Amino acid sequence: MTHHDCAHCSSDACATEMLNLAEANSIETAWHRYEKQQPQCGFGSAGLCCRICLKGPCRIDPFGEGPKYGVCGADRDTIVARHLVRMIAAGTAAHSEHGRHIALAMQHISQGELHDYSIRDEAKLYAIAKTLGVATEGRGLLAIVGDLAAITLGDFQNQDYDKPCAWLAASLTPRRVKRLGDLGLLPHNIDASVAQTMSRTHVGCDADPTNLILGGLRVAMADLDGSMLATELSDALFGTPQPVVSAANLGVMKRGAVNIAVNGHNPMLSDIICDVAADLRDEAIAAGAAEGINIIGICCTGHEVMMRHGVPLATNYLSQELPILTGALEAMVVDVQCIMPSLPRIAECFHTQIITTDKHNKISGATHVPFDEHKAVETAKTIIRMAIAAFGRRDPNRVAIPAFKQKSIVGFSAEAVVAALAKVNADDPLKPLVDNVVNGNIQGIVLFVGCNTTKVQQDSAYVDLAKSLAKRNVLVLATGCAAGAFAKAGLMTSEATTQYAGEGLKGVLSAIGTAAGLGGPLPLVMHMGSCVDNSRAVALATALANKLGVDLSDLPLVASAPECMSEKALAIGSWAVTIGLPTHVGSVPPVIGSQIVTKLVTETAKDLVGGYFIVDTDPKSAGDKLYAAIQERRAGLGL
Repeated sequence: MTHHDCAHCSSDACATEMLNLAEANSIETAWHRYEKQQPQCGFGSAGLCCRICLKGPCRIDPFGEGPKYGVCGADRDTIVARHLVRMIAAGTAAHSEHGRHIALAMQHISQGELHDYSIRDEAKLYAIAKTLGVATEGRGLLAIVGDLAAITLGDFQNQDYDKPCAWLAASLTPRRVKRLGDLGLLPHNIDASVAQTMSRTHVGCDADPTNLILGGLRVAMADLDGSMLATELSDALFGTPQPVVSAANLGVMKRGAVNIAVNGHNPMLSDIICDVAADLRDEAIAAGAAEGINIIGICCTGHEVMMRHGVPLATNYLSQELPILTGALEAMVVDVQCIMPSLPRIAECFHTQIITTDKHNKISGATHVPFDEHKAVETAKTIIRMAIAAFGRRDPNRVAIPAFKQKSIVGFSAEAVVAALAKVNADDPLKPLVDNVVNGNIQGIVLFVGCNTTKVQQDSAYVDLAKSLAKRNVLVLATGCAAGAFAKAGLMTSEATTQYAGEGLKGVLSAIGTAAGLGGPLPLVMHMGSCVDNSRAVALATALANKLGVDLSDLPLVASAPECMSEKALAIGSWAVTIGLPTHVGSVPPVIGSQIVTKLVTETAKDLVGGYFIVDTDPKSAGDKLYAAIQERRAGLGL
């Protein structure tokens, strides 16, 4: 293996330590593989390589000196637009499949099945029923669950093109629903939206880049619908997150425990594993693990169990291979999305079991244990006992757990934020937030979303941008691997607020934190959950917009994805634009091969839907542009 300089791969000290260990042991990681891919294809990076039919692949010369059309006659604008909207559709499919899984579980519960699950948050269930117009008076709980499941599954089944998805219609501001409805951007059916996107991008179909991009925004709104229903139903099923103190980074692993990582996105399995682990503690101790069982989280599943169970977060997407390198990981249990196929190859060098659980998401070299919700506890026990058995094969001489970890205050659902505000004003909880936006103590709000990528130093842009905006009194929210970056860097603490927040923001967070009984300020970055939980920020923003009598596109609210990587991130960014948010991406999407498409998403979209993309790879200038967008919105509100 070629020597690799690990110093600039990540701003996370634990990651650097483990990468040096990988280098010393000739173990290949994502960073090594990225280096071997250089130089990456310029045609693909610009979006100018078309592989949709077998006459190709066709490449358009970005400089205009070579081919201008594919064999079928598609020009650069059509090719770029087709591939972009296909990526958005794939992201939508991933998020909405997650949501479908939860909705089907709710349906089965209503029918008296799935005895290992129950409705843990009845108050949230009744709140959802009110939102969706389901009668509750004098009705049994399971009947209400059944109606909610039916309405939700209807968002995957409805064939009435004039009837928008129920969750979107009920959850957005009336002005946004009307604006998007008039533009034809409200989907009627999640599955149909994905299918239509694939159909219209088939060879010989839609070749109008503007029409294609509008279709992309429509399917992105289906992603928001799928995310909304996944988040809300998960809260009813597993509990609505409330602030909890946990920890983050590889130092959360324990030498004297059976360490089990849950990695992926769906809480149906990981939540049960957390419950069952306590029951098998004595078995782990009997196997020699004096500290019992230690569950740790990776990626979005990690956030699901972190905010509901206080489970510590080991790391985010890009460094998911590194817990194996500690020599102390007994098992990594994975379900769906963002799981690196390299995991079993690295695990072969250690005693670690990589356990796949979803029949649609298997990995060569991993051990597959099919997860059946009807036998959830039994399956979880099987998996945990495999990890306990692996503990006996651990080589103590190879254990190298980094010492570093950070305290993290997490679990700020929209309900938790409102509850904290209610400690300041019980009669009108949103008033303190509104008042402080009006008086300028809070200039605006930024939502950090998205992934990690090897194209930049891991986590660095997140941290730099958050500090820059917080210093200018911008309230910072985060989800997914963005939240993981902040947790590892210690920005989800009261101490970070004291150190980095501007005076206005610091005063607000201190007042609310003290009133809420935290004994100090709210954390600098407020953890809202996993990637589907971006819908929590939308819920909070919608409540704020409705209180002010404005649309979402009027609020001083922006989004940022400094390390966007996955197709899901493109879907998230696209619906953020569609609901009216200026949205920054720090990885250049494959659109620069088309001036028309680039202009559509960065300029024309602003006139059409209020939101637009800001593409900037430099954190400093990106922060300036986001702050300028906030100031523009404040001016529009007369602030």
